[in-house]
Amino acid sequence: MKETVPFTIKGLDHVVLRVKSLKRMMSFYCDVLGCNIDDENKEIGLYQLRAGSQLIDLVPIDEMLGSQGGPAPGPDGHNMDHFALQISPYNDESIRKHLAKFGVELGETRVRRGAEGKGLSIQIRDPEGNCVELKGPQDSHTK
Repeated sequence: MKETVPFTIKGLDHVVLRVKSLKRMMSFYCDVLGCNIDDENKEIGLYQLRAGSQLIDLVPIDEMLGSQGGPAPGPDGHNMDHFALQISPYNDESIRKHLAKFGVELGETRVRRGAEGKGLSIQIRDPEGNCVELKGPQDSHTK
């Protein structure tokens, strides 16, 4: 018999990335992708960026929180496969043009399934090699 879960998952709350260069990562997520600084706790080394209604937490590996996770992320081992940011509208041409201005290596655009169904998306890498999927709305693949 399946147990009744005492809660309902509403969506992604936050993602925590252990980072080597806080400056480069803040620039990428704020300047390139449009996040805003939501909160900083320099005492423990926690820098929270607002990504829509969710947060991306950056924890430098040479500060308190980040140092607790072991070796730094690198080409042979990352702390995650990827995370997806829901974006709207999805206009592939304008997205590619914008990212190219910042020298971001562009992945393949294709239909992928996400929390809201199938839609166009593109996968890119942040300055430290984490894969970030920019995921369009469910109906973006029909336009």
